Amino acid sequence: MKSIRAITLFSFIVYGLWLMTPPVEAAERFFEIKAKKFSYTPNIITVNRGDTVKIRLLSEDVHHGFFVDGYGIKTSAHPGMEGSLKFIADKAGRYTVRCSVTCGEFHPYMVGYLVVGPNSRFWLYAAIVLVIGIGSILTLRVKKING
Repeated sequence: MKSIRAITLFSFIVYGLWLMTPPVEAAERFFEIKAKKFSYTPNIITVNRGDTVKIRLLSEDVHHGFFVDGYGIKTSAHPGMEGSLKFIADKAGRYTVRCSVTCGEFHPYMVGYLVVGPNSRFWLYAAIVLVIGIGSILTLRVKKING
């Protein structure tokens, strides 16, 4: 009986670890960001953890930069030209985007945000594994009591 319980528990642990691996179907997200008069449009970018993010920065007035705190990546664009960057959003959280080029008197207020949401599939799979594990334990206890 103990060997069956150990095999069952081991099977569920292995299955749970397999389910909790990040999905391979991460999306590729593209954003065109316009920088003008101390603001970004759009100023909030929302992606999921694991997504590949491509950003094209367009400056409409002066030389502007685009630096993502927490990721340490940056690009810049002169008027009429574009800057670009590509990265994998592998850290969930809210990150401040700042202009990395002094562009005028209100330069310190030129900020935006990158919001990297959690991988919702991970939490779904974790909940399923938890329910299966609890169900297995309860089933074994009921069999032990009845048998």
